[in-house]
Amino acid sequence: MLTLRQLATAAKTVAQNASRMKHSLPELPYEYAALEPVISREIMNLHHSKHHNTYVTNLNAAEDKLRSATEKGDISTIISLAPALKFNGGGHLNHSIFWQNLSPCKTDPSPELSTAINNAFGSMENMKKLLSAQTTAIQGSGWGWLGYNPTSKTIQIVTCANQDPLQATTGLVPLLGIDVWEHAYYLQYKNVRADYVNAIFDIVNWKDVSERYKKAAGC
Repeated sequence: MLTLRQLATAAKTVAQNASRMKHSLPELPYEYAALEPVISREIMNLHHSKHHNTYVTNLNAAEDKLRSATEKGDISTIISLAPALKFNGGGHLNHSIFWQNLSPCKTDPSPELSTAINNAFGSMENMKKLLSAQTTAIQGSGWGWLGYNPTSKTIQIVTCANQDPLQATTGLVPLLGIDVWEHAYYLQYKNVRADYVNAIFDIVNWKDVSERYKKAAGC
């Protein structure tokens, strides 16, 4: 839950930016069918054009209400908007990262990322096993993440419920996210979430993950 101070800061920013452009659905860097057979065209179409688009629409609506409530000094309404801002804002942030984390082309992690993963988990394969296990074990809906801890300067595995955004809720910088909401896989993998999670490593865009690590670690 966002604190009152965080809400006030967000409200002030939104109010000062009243003329800003609204959030929009980002274009995918590949066609809907490009990730087959790991993720089907039908799933990608629904996931991107329907689910992600809904988060964007609802986030814009929540920010409009926040702006209006701020102008009126309606603190009660400002506070009540926290769940909608967190859920839809998180959904937009998470999916915007997720699409870039995937690629139909084979890529390899940078030497720097490989070293960091080996230091943290012993090997790339061990990291994959740990991330897969923890992500598959999420109860209900959520995300499995490989994140960078700027305090310890290490890579960590963590899971988040629902659409909770990684950095805002844990302080970790997101590197690689795996969406395990049922809409991300159920049409293709049914109730066998583990098969989907294990298969997704075949289409991870390690170039994107490496760039995120480089930016987060400053290396």
